Amino acid sequence: MTTLVRSASLTKFSEIARAAGIDPVQMVRHVGLDRTCLYTPDLRIPEVRLAEVLEVAAKSSDFHSPGLLVAESWRLSDFGAVSLLLQHQPSLRHVLSDLAHYRHLLSDSVAVDVADIADVCVARVMLVTGRPDPGRQVVELAVGAALCLFRVVLGAQWMPRSVHFSHPAPASVQLHRRVFGPRLEFNSELDGIVLSRQDMDRPNPLADVRLAAYARDYLDMQPRPRQDAIADDVRRTLHALLPSGRHAVELVGQNLGLSARSLQRHLEQAGESYSSLVNEVRAELALRHLGKPSCSVSQVAGLLGFSEVSAFSRWFSAQFGVSPTRWRREALERRAG
Repeated sequence: MTTLVRSASLTKFSEIARAAGIDPVQMVRHVGLDRTCLYTPDLRIPEVRLAEVLEVAAKSSDFHSPGLLVAESWRLSDFGAVSLLLQHQPSLRHVLSDLAHYRHLLSDSVAVDVADIADVCVARVMLVTGRPDPGRQVVELAVGAALCLFRVVLGAQWMPRSVHFSHPAPASVQLHRRVFGPRLEFNSELDGIVLSRQDMDRPNPLADVRLAAYARDYLDMQPRPRQDAIADDVRRTLHALLPSGRHAVELVGQNLGLSARSLQRHLEQAGESYSSLVNEVRAELALRHLGKPSCSVSQVAGLLGFSEVSAFSRWFSAQFGVSPTRWRREALERRAG
């Protein structure tokens, strides 16, 4: 699977890199991309190449947080053709629902799942990358772009209750505080934004039903860019549902507007099977979470939808040939060495 995203992030990166004295053309050529992606925002490029550009830029200079700087400059128009529809939704909850529905026009990688807990909403930003560690830069870019979208509805000065990152805090969080506000939590179980339920459902003063209908008609005429998009949709949905143990094919199909039988038929036509996708997503997330010393093995088991640690350990050993505890120990030793 090649996970594709729009090149809009690199057009933003180009502006920021030049201002910092970095040659963006050299950066994209270094990872095998053509320079046209720096000024053509609607190209589809491999997500891994975007991640590599940002990581190389972060390591090659004092430009330590290029992903966050791109996020800080993100605007509604950077969501491309979907932006008009998003701007005119009646509430933020409706915005995120339509973002999910038309995500095939934006990114194969990013998904936002909303969970209501008492009087708050947790908007979890998930990256489907196929890598155990997506990298700090793309994670911060995705969460920052989501915050931009929230502020379209809630106002430019709006601040979330808290912003969470699963990676450790960098040496300096001054830029993070400038972008996200003071309530930051690193080494968290999730990447995302916490806000009040009232804010999630607050009426959008910019909403226009007729413009939204016009935008929806236009978007519905756009073809899906890939034939195997259904498999990507299943992967993203599993990333959202696994932590709550809701990974049955019937529930995933319901989230995608399909019966279990229809979903399995579409997957078969794409040369995929539901069980193999569940294993694939679990394997990716298992390595991602076990790579975090702050996340216990029992917590990892829960995040992958296992009700018992023993069941998770048996599954992991069958997949990787070692126990999760041994894999973590060896991974940490390699990192320290």
